[in-house]
Amino acid sequence: MAARGTFITLEGGEGAGKSTQVALLAKALRAAGKEIVETREPGGATGAEEIRALLVRGAPERWDPMTEALLHFAARREHLTRLIEPALAQGRWVISDRFADSTLVYQGLGQGLGRPAFQTLYDLVVGALGPDLTLILDLPVTKGLARARARDGGPGGGGETRYEAMDVAFHERLRQGFREVAEAEPGRCVVIDASGPVEAVQAAIRSAVTQRLGVAL
Repeated sequence: MAARGTFITLEGGEGAGKSTQVALLAKALRAAGKEIVETREPGGATGAEEIRALLVRGAPERWDPMTEALLHFAARREHLTRLIEPALAQGRWVISDRFADSTLVYQGLGQGLGRPAFQTLYDLVVGALGPDLTLILDLPVTKGLARARARDGGPGGGGETRYEAMDVAFHERLRQGFREVAEAEPGRCVVIDASGPVEAVQAAIRSAVTQRLGVAL
């Protein structure tokens, strides 16, 4: 039987560069001999990608916070059962652009749903499975939103702008929320300064992976 794989998540606010950093980290880990699965949330499985379209498009006020959290956890269940859990069971390394921390921060803290409701859903849907390492990409809100709007306003932006259209106070709550997650779980989480060039951010990520997971990158 193959040893269980390793689960890495990248978290952070809008425009933090998670997708770019996931791809770069996956490339580095493949070069180190690891079999890698790259994925994202919401999404990562057919049904979950269909739910994603409901969440990332439309008006900011489209959903009640509880409805929104339920949609995220429905997508997450599909993601877990159809992609993440099978890949880990086969000994693969899974790198996900967002996971449950985003629901805690966006809906639980940012939209006022609260931790108890989040935890109930987490226990029901995710249970004991969780990331081995979470890299939280941190940068000033105004810088992140400027990056996100430049990205989504250009070719290939895809119109997934619902969250970045929310007010600045919401995004400030997100930044603080991710910092609170890191402070509460220092054994799992590493905060990465994402305000610099892509190469500098990737170097910090590789250093954290080497230190925490023992893989030379």
